[in-house]
Amino acid sequence: MEARAAQALQLSALLQPEKICTKPSGLASLSISHEPHKKFLQFSVSVKLQPARTSSIRRRVAPLEVTHSYENIPASILESGTRHAPLDEELILKSRSQAIDPYLNGRCIYLVGMMGSGKTTVGKIMSQVLGYSFCDSDALVEEEVGNSVADIFKQYGEAFFRDKETEVLHKLSLMHRFVISTGGGAVVRPINWKYMHKGVSVWLDVPLEALAQRIAAVGTNSRPLLHYEAGDAYTRALLRLSALYEERGDSYANANARVSLENIAAKLGQRDVCKLSPTAIAIEALEQIEVFLKEEDNNYAEC
Repeated sequence: MEARAAQALQLSALLQPEKICTKPSGLASLSISHEPHKKFLQFSVSVKLQPARTSSIRRRVAPLEVTHSYENIPASILESGTRHAPLDEELILKSRSQAIDPYLNGRCIYLVGMMGSGKTTVGKIMSQVLGYSFCDSDALVEEEVGNSVADIFKQYGEAFFRDKETEVLHKLSLMHRFVISTGGGAVVRPINWKYMHKGVSVWLDVPLEALAQRIAAVGTNSRPLLHYEAGDAYTRALLRLSALYEERGDSYANANARVSLENIAAKLGQRDVCKLSPTAIAIEALEQIEVFLKEEDNNYAEC
């Protein structure tokens, strides 16, 4: 199993450059600097020069468009009505990864949360920026058994699947430098928490309505626990998710860090959590991990 797990866990890291300086025609360069021991990004002014001519007078008119001007503002609250989200988010993500690296010390990160909460998508982003490998515990169970999760539930039952899930988490707890997406029900067994707390656990807390929308959009065939409700896809998903959350909500709260999509949306001035980018969620996850790790470090220092 270790060999198969190691093979499944391979993912090369994609690191963003420290400096960005592009000079397309008519644009001034943008330079971003970061010092790893600080919490802040320093942005220089980015300008856009637009040469223009008039028919009567030969002169250059260069309107100045200031798109960003930030200095010593925490990366967690960087936002602007004209900001280019992909560029800004990548820079902030890189800054956050550098901030937690000295505290993380190679420990694994376990993402927990309800089905459809985005653990796999967000986990891959985090693994890339941290230089970690990524794996999905459900996928490792599927590889071990030779069937999909839905078929395992159908042929062997949920208890069999949970036993295999625990075996996988035990073996992963012996490894380092992995971001691990866990199954939605991995939190129900206390023994699983024993293994996950050898690393850092992060709960992706997504409103149930948003989860139901996501799942209804892609279908419920791969979600064996959603096959027992009547009605349309959204109603069926929402009813079952609500019941599952009643059973698991307290268990999710055992995570070392919580990432609330409602809090992220409020911070960014958005109303719909479904419009949040996976990178924005990954940034918040790294911020919350940093808070936990620094508190942990301070507690050790006081002992």
